[in-house]
Amino acid sequence: MLAQTERSHTMSDSLLIIEDETLLGNELARHFQREQWEVTLATTLEDARHWLFDSQLDPLVVLSDMSLPDGSGLDLLADAREAGNRAEWVLLTGYGSVPDSVRALHLGAHEFLEKPCDRDRLDLVISGAARSARAQRRLNQQQMEGSARFKPSAMYGNSEANRRVRALLERLARVPFSSLLILGETGTGKGLAARILHHVGARADGPMVQLNCAALPRELLESELFGHEAGAFTGARGRHRGLFEQASGGTLFLDEIGELDIDLQAKLLTAIEERRIRRLGGDREIGIDVQVIAASHRNLAERVADGLFRADLYHRLSVFQIELPPLRERLQDLDELVPAFVAEFNAKAGRQVRKIPPAIMARLKAHDWPGNVRELRNAIERSVLLSEHDTLSAQWLQLGRPQETEPQPHADTAAPCICLPLDGTLALEDIDRRVIQAALEQHDYNVSATARALRTTRETLRYRMQKYQLQRQSG
Repeated sequence: MLAQTERSHTMSDSLLIIEDETLLGNELARHFQREQWEVTLATTLEDARHWLFDSQLDPLVVLSDMSLPDGSGLDLLADAREAGNRAEWVLLTGYGSVPDSVRALHLGAHEFLEKPCDRDRLDLVISGAARSARAQRRLNQQQMEGSARFKPSAMYGNSEANRRVRALLERLARVPFSSLLILGETGTGKGLAARILHHVGARADGPMVQLNCAALPRELLESELFGHEAGAFTGARGRHRGLFEQASGGTLFLDEIGELDIDLQAKLLTAIEERRIRRLGGDREIGIDVQVIAASHRNLAERVADGLFRADLYHRLSVFQIELPPLRERLQDLDELVPAFVAEFNAKAGRQVRKIPPAIMARLKAHDWPGNVRELRNAIERSVLLSEHDTLSAQWLQLGRPQETEPQPHADTAAPCICLPLDGTLALEDIDRRVIQAALEQHDYNVSATARALRTTRETLRYRMQKYQLQRQSG
């Protein structure tokens, strides 16, 4: 019932059964046809080779007997892997053989089962193999699409800071690095930079697998990274290949690496340095061939000093390092970013927005962009989709009110004020810091009240408080 429920949405998944015992082969074929598989039955290696190499059959899963009248199913699996066949294989044998099982797993077989196999157990294994195969095909499809989209030129902007980032991406894409660290505030494009490094680099033909380390609890995170064997923990009913294995030959992108549990950091470091992993509940090590790209919006050097991040992992990851500048430090890049996003959402939604009024561009450049390029992209998407004509609408940008000029207070008013020297002894950032500090003190460090008084957002104020280290002094 489980397998049928999972598969009821599609009739296109093909199962190749290779079994020389006529009664068993026909019984298996009927069973899986009832489970909505498109089943092809071969009774010899010659028949199976025809279906795999000469016809257009592209099975999602192959269920093969190990010993056939004209040869070994393991030899066929080896030939299929060499030919680039990416189906998941489940092998059946009438006798247990440790060397055969080791070879089967080395060739990438999903499972190795002894006959007679319990039908429910077989259904679970085939269902798990199908999920794994579908995931791999999705990765391959994303890989093909990504190769055309992700190039250094996708980092729009002609500012000096952005040109440096593009040049560094182009240079690093030619370097066979094993690990790399991307730093930058949330929304600066760390994921885009990682995809560019993968799709332009030597591993472009391999998969790119991504994991947000802040999205899962430690227990699930370890299983996702390293995989598990059946029975490794409650609910682990079958073998699961972790992301390290899924990314073999390609790239594993670990976003928000600063949130990774410190115990898992040690295991991650070992995997990167030794290029070997062990599944949870497993009794053997598995070789991996993966380049790791890690990213974080946090200052990892500070987290190392605070004992929250392992120094050895930090130094291993940061042999190559990219730091992405925030959007507020490269506002001239809006001249390229805004038209690019307008064109993107025109194409996606069938809109015809063609004009970007100078007043809107001025307003965009006056915004502080605490959410960086992601915030800009969301604002443009909203405006394009809700614009009623061919002109980008300012109504839906939702950036807050434009800054208005405050009336000058009369000398005899009791309004609070601050006196600043304008003789050149203070830099602009010093003036900014003093104004914010005075406003915070005036409102007893209430962030909401201070933001209202300064006519800004709480996010922007918090960013500047952190930047200038403006904290209420204790004592």
